[in-house]
Amino acid sequence: MSNGHHILILVENLPVPFDRRVWQEALALKEAGYAVSIICPKGKGYDKSYEVIADVNIYRHALREARSTKGFLREYFVALSCQLYLSFRIQRQRRIHVIQACNPPDLMFLVALVHKWLFGTRFVFDHHDLSPELYVAKFGRKDFFYKALSLCERLTFRAADASIATNEVFRDIAVARGGMHPENVTVVKSYPERTKFQRTTADPTLMSLKKNLIGYIGIMGAQDGVETLVRAMAEIRHVQKRHDVACVVIGDGPELSRLKDLAVALDVDQSVHFTGYLTGPSLMAHLSAIEVGVIPDPPNDFNDKLSMNKVFEYMMLGLPFVQFNLGQAAREAGEAALVLSEHSPEALAEGVLALVDDPERRRRMGQAGRAIADREFHWQVEARQYLAVYRNLLSEGRDVNDQRDYSAPRPAGSPEQVPGIALYPRKTAPAKPRRAG
Repeated sequence: MSNGHHILILVENLPVPFDRRVWQEALALKEAGYAVSIICPKGKGYDKSYEVIADVNIYRHALREARSTKGFLREYFVALSCQLYLSFRIQRQRRIHVIQACNPPDLMFLVALVHKWLFGTRFVFDHHDLSPELYVAKFGRKDFFYKALSLCERLTFRAADASIATNEVFRDIAVARGGMHPENVTVVKSYPERTKFQRTTADPTLMSLKKNLIGYIGIMGAQDGVETLVRAMAEIRHVQKRHDVACVVIGDGPELSRLKDLAVALDVDQSVHFTGYLTGPSLMAHLSAIEVGVIPDPPNDFNDKLSMNKVFEYMMLGLPFVQFNLGQAAREAGEAALVLSEHSPEALAEGVLALVDDPERRRRMGQAGRAIADREFHWQVEARQYLAVYRNLLSEGRDVNDQRDYSAPRPAGSPEQVPGIALYPRKTAPAKPRRAG
């Protein structure tokens, strides 16, 4: 039971409900009886400064996405200023019991710390991305800003009363690099909701192309490798002389305009179709027309550790896919993916054509992925893990830094908790989240 607790979720890089993971978490909290507010940027068709969706209060602020190091400083300053202002506005309306910050960047702990110091608000860190590795992936250097991001990551973990990891690698990082106690870190994976993510009638405009259709779904940033996919299509069309293959690119991002221009420059704009952001029935109709999925993200220290939504989504649809050698994605995909050892447009083109020309192999790979998804990909189970974090953190009578498990009997003669005083250090007696049944 929530006992009327109010949760504020901070998101900086994507609007909500466009951010699927955050929206699923917000709905899980709401269904469990919590009051939920969200602060996020505008964009992706969500431009209202304030609206209520599914009884969740969403506050949005303007934000221009950065494309340079100096631009990131401006972006983060604007975001933090807006988040702090809106958080106080929300606090005046209703007390905030927990602030959950979803990175990147690892700076939102500053907003949470202000509320912790002034109001005793608890802080949960939802660890989505590895900000130091993301910086290197984007800019290719470990300079002052890389060191500053590494420091902010450590400070975020230190400030957190609990941390949520997207996979086991992130959990290990929270412990080894962030100094979190293992029992204060809970893995919650980003599986789509099965009832909303199922094959449907394929989009007729795509089927009318009468070509083998490959596809990509996701954000288009510099680190996502979609340029490699566009160049692979040029290899397929102009070098391999294959005119029976088309590509649909679903999503949006700062690179979208440049990628469209690149497709024109490489004379593949008739073969590569950019749809922009899709949702609901339109999204499922487009995905249902695809025969081979593509994950063009380049191998690096950032992508190697990520659990990618694309992997889960392709597998839930029984869609075989091609990817480069990314450790975490390859482990999660199993036999559903064709993993390429070489990172190049030519290798990607070769992998795509290998699957396009082998329907039986595609069928086996799709079945293997769907079997894993049916067995393991259940958001309801992850939601119980997620809610257990809040149930333990907000157990009646606990202080902000008191991590004891109040569900366990107290030993005879142990002292009563004095409000406002943590009798035991946080990492000496952590609360152990209950495992989902």
